Amino acid sequence: MSAMIGNPLLLPDEGYNISRSVRLRSSASAYFNRTLTTPTSGTTWTWSAWVKRGALSVESQLFSAGAAVSDQVFFQSSTDVLIVYLGANTLVTSQVFRDPSAWYHIVLQVDTTQATASNRVRLYVNGVQVTAFSSTSYPTQNATTKFNSASAHNIGRYQAGASGYFDGYLTEINFIDGQALTPSSFGETDILTGVWKPKKYAGTYGTNGFFLNFSDPSAATATTIGRDYSGNGNNWTPNNISVTAGATYDSMLDVPTLWADGGNGRGNYCVLSPIMPGVATGGGAVYGVKDGNLLGGNTGSGGWAIVGSTMAIPAGSGKFYFECTVGASGQSMSVGVQKADSRFTAQYIVGNTGDANGYSYCNDGLKYNNGGTSYGSTAAAGDVIGVAVDASSSTASITFYKNNVSQGTAFTGVTGDLMPAMSSTSGSGMCPTNFGQRPFAYTPPTGFKALNTQNLPEPTIKKGNQYFDAKAYTGNGGTQTISGMQFAPDLVWIKNRGSVTDHGLFDTVRGATKRISSNLANAESTEVNSLTAFTSDGFTVGATQDFNQNGVGLVGWQWKEGATPGFDIVTYTGNGSAGRTVAHSLGVTPAMTIVKDRSNGTNGWPVWHKAFSNSQTLYLESTTGLLTRDRVTAVSSTTFTVGSHTEVNNNGNTYVAYLFAEVAGFSKFGSYTGNGSSDGPMIFTGFRPRFILLKRTDTTGNWNMYDSARSPRNADTKVLYPNLSNSEDASTDHFDWLSNGFKMKSTNQNTNGGTFIFAAFSENPFKYSLAQ
Repeated sequence: MSAMIGNPLLLPDEGYNISRSVRLRSSASAYFNRTLTTPTSGTTWTWSAWVKRGALSVESQLFSAGAAVSDQVFFQSSTDVLIVYLGANTLVTSQVFRDPSAWYHIVLQVDTTQATASNRVRLYVNGVQVTAFSSTSYPTQNATTKFNSASAHNIGRYQAGASGYFDGYLTEINFIDGQALTPSSFGETDILTGVWKPKKYAGTYGTNGFFLNFSDPSAATATTIGRDYSGNGNNWTPNNISVTAGATYDSMLDVPTLWADGGNGRGNYCVLSPIMPGVATGGGAVYGVKDGNLLGGNTGSGGWAIVGSTMAIPAGSGKFYFECTVGASGQSMSVGVQKADSRFTAQYIVGNTGDANGYSYCNDGLKYNNGGTSYGSTAAAGDVIGVAVDASSSTASITFYKNNVSQGTAFTGVTGDLMPAMSSTSGSGMCPTNFGQRPFAYTPPTGFKALNTQNLPEPTIKKGNQYFDAKAYTGNGGTQTISGMQFAPDLVWIKNRGSVTDHGLFDTVRGATKRISSNLANAESTEVNSLTAFTSDGFTVGATQDFNQNGVGLVGWQWKEGATPGFDIVTYTGNGSAGRTVAHSLGVTPAMTIVKDRSNGTNGWPVWHKAFSNSQTLYLESTTGLLTRDRVTAVSSTTFTVGSHTEVNNNGNTYVAYLFAEVAGFSKFGSYTGNGSSDGPMIFTGFRPRFILLKRTDTTGNWNMYDSARSPRNADTKVLYPNLSNSEDASTDHFDWLSNGFKMKSTNQNTNGGTFIFAAFSENPFKYSLAQ
């Protein structure tokens, strides 16, 4: 047994597997309806569903009942909050739901017999109760609801006025008449990944109860795709839902469980992204996606638009295939891939002149990478372009197909992670795409797979909190042990959130009580009441305001040293010589280095990042932009090289260096350009971040630190500054946490044209993570 637990690859399909979801296309006014009968209980019921959003910032009804004064569960237009209406009573979440990259599990529990008003309606997302609401109004005790009454009910639209059609994917809908249940009846935490996942409901349903899993796509009828599997026979009638082969086929393999089904694989599938800012070029051009984010391109009246997607094909991960169909007659389109670390440029075609990071085939017969060259046949409306990306080695090759006929190898030697992308002209120029969640038009080339989380490579680190974690805690003014980590930390960085105090960094190489502060150029100090001990699952702090102020919130960021998490702590003594090499044990080239002189009280914190050239540096204690200085001048898989300056190599001074390497699915170091918009850049990391460090490099600006321990729900509003002693700022939105990265939502760290670097560490790799 222990061998199998130690090797989860032996258990790829273990547990409860969901076979299908249904796509509801708002453009088709798709929904399910049923009129319920007299219930087991008009006061007590539970609704549970797995939801993957398509269109954002539009009203999206999940469940509704009644007419003039309806009961509703829906995502609100423009704000993307989740709202529950029970007659005149309302719950409006503070949390927003803007992640279209993965699945949410939503549970609504109603029991109006409860004496305490707030216990009468409870809402849960991904197994966690929602407690932050911008507005609350609870039903009176013993009130009955329109939900679960003998009245018309809808899934996917608002009953009154027949509007607010949901766009996206639904599966595993359980409705329990007569019981108030918690999420544990429908889901559980995976022991290998720590992620909430579905489990089979094993209880009873009551008179009006039903279970819809949409597993029968043989027909679009109430007894097939709308069939109730609870045993009650409470089937639901589908409306405007198609199971006819083609772009409108709505029975999908996109599900919140991973398993190899012997075909495409089932799991969370790639779709076009409504939050990856595309490019609109020409008069009236607008980039956009719809219909469960599988129809994309130019929704405007002129020009071209480029859109990206929610997944990237990792370098060295295997062979992947997807399709895109030319839309309207006379339309121009291109389809291919874009390097995931790059940003779309203001070009007409993916990979047009000026875009060296895009690779595409256009229906004019040309292939494009920083310009077009002769390649294959022209394509017309209805022609299917297949894209085969062979990323089985460190460099990829790309072959395009027209109606299953290979046009020959288009590109070789392509480096980096590659994100599907497409562009099209205006009018009826949106193009259906397919990553395998519905049947492909043509059989993929031998060995090529659909693009979904099941087919992504197994990450080395399945739970980020085994090597990094952020812990928010409250000081007690005495001695306190902060525990509960899944590892023994080697670096602990602490900041008092509620008071103006200096940061404190402690590590196991220098030893407990040995403090250095990121916001100061001070030398190392020994403070007996600071961090007094490292423990097997945390650390101990003494009676000091900086690290244990009574009644005040603090946070400790903690890293585990080792080659697996890509983190090394190195101490050395300077010799004053230029070009001095210092050994490290990462085994790969670092992506970021931070050095601190422990002896000198005037030397700062030089930081080198993979986005910089050799000898370029920022300073952790400073707002200065990027400088050219001989601090860290070279990095390799075994050493890093420093100059002779006293900040890094004064003769006889002692130094500590923190070195970080990039680990797929766990850590990411990159850069981006701001656009000054609430529709800011979406930064793809390949995981759900737990911690993010940001800094503008092309001019002055504070360093910013964020973590989901302090701000677990979107949007993130809480920031601390490594270069300042300030208390925590929570005055405005900064970004959204995503299952596959983060999305800038204001001008904070997103100044138009500004260049920014980031360092991010994972909560969960994207293969397993749920929507945030």
